[in-house]
Amino acid sequence: MKDIYQVIKNVHLSEKATLLQETNNEIVLHVDRKANKLEIKRAVEQLFGKKVEGVRTANVTGKLKRQRRADAGRTAHWKKAVVRLKQGESLDLV
Repeated sequence: MKDIYQVIKNVHLSEKATLLQETNNEIVLHVDRKANKLEIKRAVEQLFGKKVEGVRTANVTGKLKRQRRADAGRTAHWKKAVVRLKQGESLDLV
């Protein structure tokens, strides 16, 4: 099992993430690419002190970036976790 401080990298802030938080009581997090759902659930429950109902994960591919040259670079791949909190729980991150 990983250290809980290595599992969660940061919070993903976007329009869709804000909408999910307001409507479905879900938070979107950047997590370690090797972390599984159980580790993510434990880390959220221990760090924030909230009960987790479910976790969904997705591996996000980094975007190709071209800087006026023929050789293209790439941003880093990352893993996204959408964590649903139990009814009555709320988390104010911003």
